[in-house]
Amino acid sequence: MTAPAEAVVETVEEPSYLQAESGIWSWLNTRDHKRIGVMFLVAVTGMFLLGGVFALALRTELLTPNRTIMDAMTYDRMFTLHGVTMVWLFLVPSIPTSFGNFLLPLQIGAKDLAFPKLNLMSFYTFVLGAVVTFGGMIAGGTDTGWTFYAPYADTTPTDLVPVVLGIFILGMSSIFSGINFIATTHLMRARGLRWRNMPLFVWTIYATSVIMVLATPVLGMALALVGLDHAFRLGIFDPAVGGDPVLFQHIFWFYSHPAVYIMILPGMGVISEVVPTFAHRRMSSYVAVAVSTLGIAFVGFLTWGHHMFVSGMSTFDAGVFGIMSMFVAIFSAIKVFTWTGTLYRGQIVVRTPLIYFFGFLFLFVFGGMTGVALATQSLDVHWTDTYFVVAHFHFIMVGGSVTAFLAAAHYWFPKMFGRLYNERVGTLAAVAVFMGFVLTFFPQFLLGNMGMPRRYYSYPPRFQFLHVLSTGGAWLLGGAVLIALGNLVVALKWGRKAPPNPWHSRGFEWLTTSPPPKHNFAVTPTLDFSPYDYTLTEEEARARAGAR
Repeated sequence: MTAPAEAVVETVEEPSYLQAESGIWSWLNTRDHKRIGVMFLVAVTGMFLLGGVFALALRTELLTPNRTIMDAMTYDRMFTLHGVTMVWLFLVPSIPTSFGNFLLPLQIGAKDLAFPKLNLMSFYTFVLGAVVTFGGMIAGGTDTGWTFYAPYADTTPTDLVPVVLGIFILGMSSIFSGINFIATTHLMRARGLRWRNMPLFVWTIYATSVIMVLATPVLGMALALVGLDHAFRLGIFDPAVGGDPVLFQHIFWFYSHPAVYIMILPGMGVISEVVPTFAHRRMSSYVAVAVSTLGIAFVGFLTWGHHMFVSGMSTFDAGVFGIMSMFVAIFSAIKVFTWTGTLYRGQIVVRTPLIYFFGFLFLFVFGGMTGVALATQSLDVHWTDTYFVVAHFHFIMVGGSVTAFLAAAHYWFPKMFGRLYNERVGTLAAVAVFMGFVLTFFPQFLLGNMGMPRRYYSYPPRFQFLHVLSTGGAWLLGGAVLIALGNLVVALKWGRKAPPNPWHSRGFEWLTTSPPPKHNFAVTPTLDFSPYDYTLTEEEARARAGAR
């Protein structure tokens, strides 16, 4: 029997998760996935800002062809601080650990993750890894860059072992989160929630978790070996004592290329939630987006060799890796066409999260096209180790991931904290973030095409104009990010109270109050319909979810 319209998904008569318990210890010892998600959000945002400060220092140094504010050794160490912080402490964990933790149970109608204690352990493991990594870099003056390439990593006079140990610990945190997300997705879905109508954000968190669990041990092995090689000169990667540095590249990139999709797949999931919400229209092809998500995760394990075209591989191997890389482009294009097709004839409402989507779309498509070019050996030979690679990486990974992260922060901010931010300030900041990204990294495509090598401390004067443009864009980008985050921080205290569903979304997480109560739902909802079905009104969706 169908429940009457007033039989909506009511929350338990209890305060929100923010007010259920008070005191610092209640947060530090919590098992609530929502509180753990918020703690992760604070931690990774702090890492993002810190990595941005290091980036601004690098760009300021590159204002002039020779020394500006630091010497060459300091530049190398600052470069390592920036890369390690942004990749291992922000881009990899950012969306899965924060928004994935907070939203996955809500989107599948569960009251928590499968292993709440393991979830809290993953947070403290992340904090421990961050402390060990930073302590190692600052005390040891690590200057290898974030990739720790052999043979330099084997012979550097700086102390490398604490840094690789810290990243090894961070990998354990990723594995803990991945196991938890996979188990929760399989075992704790609400009544009626089948794979074919699971929210697309859950699909991407699931695919990302599979990559985390399967690929992260390979990273741990690579870092353990390079640490041992550096400490004891075992001759694993150092050719001076019989090692093979190309072996390190194979092991490292076998993890690090799938890690690219750990960074970008969750962002694609965010976009797949934002687009139908603000188009007020069902996703034009749900199956295409879900299948392409799994396709990217699978093919990502088979394309690591396109990072190594100049390492001496055969023409046949280079051709195979190049072709496999094109499959990633095909799956990505499926997503892009589906998102734009969803907007077609939609009842579009322009809000801050949608503006971040437009920025994401440009940066992802432009960066993706340059990725296809770099996966072509004849072009890659010219661009390898130039600023063209830097620009490509930042357009698609940093630009795509950061705009998706900021879209998620603005889209789910009312759900997480029950407040509304200033929409005008949010819109202004979103436009400025996009302009800052383009101004920072587009000149670097030109620099790379002109032959400017990456990671260089000094450069010929003819490159200065483009470096000045890039540095100006970096400062614009940094200011825009501060405005965006400042707007959200101000809204925590002074923002208007948010209704349960301010965007009129059909996403399952909006079936409960904003912010949610400690146990998410009064009763386990029945989710036997699509979270993107806009033929249902909000009241009909709530009534259907609340039917027994």
